Amino acid sequence: MDIYEQKVKVYLLNDIQKENVSVKIAEIIDKTLCKNEKWYEFHEENKFKFYCFNGLYPLEKCGTYLKGKIYNFCIRTVDKKFGEFIRKNLVNEYTKYIKVLTIQEKIIPQKYIEKIYSIMPVILKTPKGYWKSNLQLEDFEKLIKVNLIKKYNQYYGTKIDENFRLYDNLIFDNKKPVPMKCKNITLLGDKITLYISGNEMAQKLAQFALGTSIGENSARGAGYMNYKWL
Repeated sequence: MDIYEQKVKVYLLNDIQKENVSVKIAEIIDKTLCKNEKWYEFHEENKFKFYCFNGLYPLEKCGTYLKGKIYNFCIRTVDKKFGEFIRKNLVNEYTKYIKVLTIQEKIIPQKYIEKIYSIMPVILKTPKGYWKSNLQLEDFEKLIKVNLIKKYNQYYGTKIDENFRLYDNLIFDNKKPVPMKCKNITLLGDKITLYISGNEMAQKLAQFALGTSIGENSARGAGYMNYKWL
């Protein structure tokens, strides 16, 4: 399974506060999708989106990404056609805040993954909001696996045997919940590291997660993971 990564170079037309970066990136991606009938329907569907993106880099320690400067962000997907559409149509797109300059594609091949770790907060919703208010750790861990399997099954039109170990160790990299703006609300998430198990299904799902995120709201910038090969 290949993951298609688009490295997007952008020029800022106005300052963007750190907490608004994901919102502004999602805005320009959405604008691009809505210009095409097929991808507009995809955008409007209440389904998993099978792509994810990170924030602007290099990071600004002051908390404000500055007008007139050049930054990068990455969009990843498991869907080759989506990757091609983004590469061809996002380039030169602009909003009030962002102007896209260039896009370069990188393909991430399937290799043995030692660990994956959050660049963007992992969001897992419960009926009562942030999971720590109403769930035990084992419930949170189950949600991670169940959510990822649901995405995988939906994308491939299959139903995999769920009797396998996804990871050997989970580490929380944050001491308190990480807030993340999604549209007009702020959700709470976590930065985590997963040490992936060696079985075939765990490795496939970890690779899949690189293109689709861990958790929910991937199309709003949540759950984007980086990786370390063994």
